[in-house]
Amino acid sequence: MEASPCPLDAEFADQIAALLTPPSPLAIQEYYDELKQKGKCNAVRIETSKVHGKGVFSNMEFKEGELILKDQILVAAQHSSNKVDCFVCSSCFRFVGSVELQIGRKLYLQSLGLSVKKECDHQIFFKDAVASCSLESQNEDDLLLQENSDNAGQSSCSENSPSKEVLELLMNGKLSLPFSEQFLLPPIVPCPGGCEEEHYCSKVCADSDWESIHSLLCTGKSSGSLWQAAAVKFTEHANRTNDIFILAAKVISFVILRYRRLKQSQFESSKRSILHNSTDDSNFFLLLEAWKPIAMGFKRRWWDCIALPDDLDNCDEALFREQIRDMAFSSLQLLKEAIFDIECAPLFSLEIYGHIIGMFELNNLDLVVASPVEDYFIYIDDLPSPQKEKAELTLPFLDALGDDYSDFCQGTAFFPIQSCMNHSCCPNAKAFKRDEDRDGQAVIIAVSPISIGEEITISYIDEDLPYEERQALLADYGFKCSCRKCRKEQLFRQQ
Repeated sequence: MEASPCPLDAEFADQIAALLTPPSPLAIQEYYDELKQKGKCNAVRIETSKVHGKGVFSNMEFKEGELILKDQILVAAQHSSNKVDCFVCSSCFRFVGSVELQIGRKLYLQSLGLSVKKECDHQIFFKDAVASCSLESQNEDDLLLQENSDNAGQSSCSENSPSKEVLELLMNGKLSLPFSEQFLLPPIVPCPGGCEEEHYCSKVCADSDWESIHSLLCTGKSSGSLWQAAAVKFTEHANRTNDIFILAAKVISFVILRYRRLKQSQFESSKRSILHNSTDDSNFFLLLEAWKPIAMGFKRRWWDCIALPDDLDNCDEALFREQIRDMAFSSLQLLKEAIFDIECAPLFSLEIYGHIIGMFELNNLDLVVASPVEDYFIYIDDLPSPQKEKAELTLPFLDALGDDYSDFCQGTAFFPIQSCMNHSCCPNAKAFKRDEDRDGQAVIIAVSPISIGEEITISYIDEDLPYEERQALLADYGFKCSCRKCRKEQLFRQQ
């Protein structure tokens, strides 16, 4: 692959190398001790080794089915393709508004011809891109939201389906469904910057997201400005190609804002000192500190670690990876036009951008939040006959939704502690949402008894697959599994 097309890679090579240098064991320990203290998560500890890197170990015994920990989100985003189906808080990903709004909004958008392409596998897109040898010439709009008059809202086209007028009444709160008061949702809090892309469940979530990430990426506070136009172009490009770029942008925004707060704090503490002077070295030290939470994630360049499409010829691999890199560079250029900060310039190098995206490729956990709409219709279905007659008003809505009534919020997130958990094909824990878990936090549950001092492991793949298939999938993560199950199966194969 040819040299990087981004000039910042050469200009800031030393700073980039420092940012990508793995933290020392002491720095790792201090960071996670502080994180656990804030999250009151003392049931586990983080340890590092030269063989497996970071790992999570138990400080107490757990029985099968017990909650091990709930891990707070560091950075997360709802899939663009999921936003038609689910209206959620942009910070904690709780469903917001009301059951009526959730149902009415979804059916209304479908009635306008907006439907979600369920097969949002980026590998399908990339396979086509390699075949055409041109990412930019693809009809990329088909990836996320497509107009399809034949399929969109099929149920809503029947004679008994709710009209647009009825759906508007639902969305505007002028029509209540029976028993919906049993499923109250948080009210909708608008974005502090006035954009229409992000909504929140509370002022706390709105202010937190604004201060930590969204204030740099918001497109509502500078209407008509060149800055806003650039931000809009970046978002549109991400929605057309891969919304993993949105996550990368959030990481860079997170680090820049953290850097600015650290610099302001340093200035406030030393402004009375005549000797105080801000230098490039001191600024970069603050940038390293701001980067620390991201430094904890295992990273490789996205175009190096992304799994190849199954039917890609070996001779096309180099072209595939080069086009992935070039698409990332196109995204980075748009982001740079929107939020570039000269004091944080290394963050806008292609090398850093590629490693950030690679971090999500290798460390992410699916963001999943169950829908209250599903709970609502299950409740209606379980009602005794006299009450069920009162609930007949809900039937047209259920028919219009069809099997999609149970769609849940989906996205991608980086969880600091969960990302340290190593893989095993016979794991003793798993990510599992319980009925009471209604936000975007990672919930880790024991699937077998765990002793004090035992490592807590999860499976990165379907552990029920045959040995060869498991090893092939795990090779994309950069390692060969040697867990108890794999050693046993390998020994059996050798006999």
